[in-house]
Amino acid sequence: MSLEILNQLETKIQQTVNTIQLLQQEINTLQQKNQELELLISEESDEVQNLRKQNDELKQEQSAWQERITSLLNKIGGLSQ
Repeated sequence: MSLEILNQLETKIQQTVNTIQLLQQEINTLQQKNQELELLISEESDEVQNLRKQNDELKQEQSAWQERITSLLNKIGGLSQ
């Protein structure tokens, strides 16, 4: 009887060890995926900042062109009067 209980205990211990190993593998996989996602987020954040900067520059350029066109239209309007 005692040997049977020891065998059952050994089996349960082995199952527990196997489960722990599987969980450790899953943790490692999830940690790797997490690192990849953090890198992707960082890259995307940099891209968003670059796009915002470019957008601001384009808005400033558009404003400058609008001022130049308005100035030219005013000059042309002054000539026709």
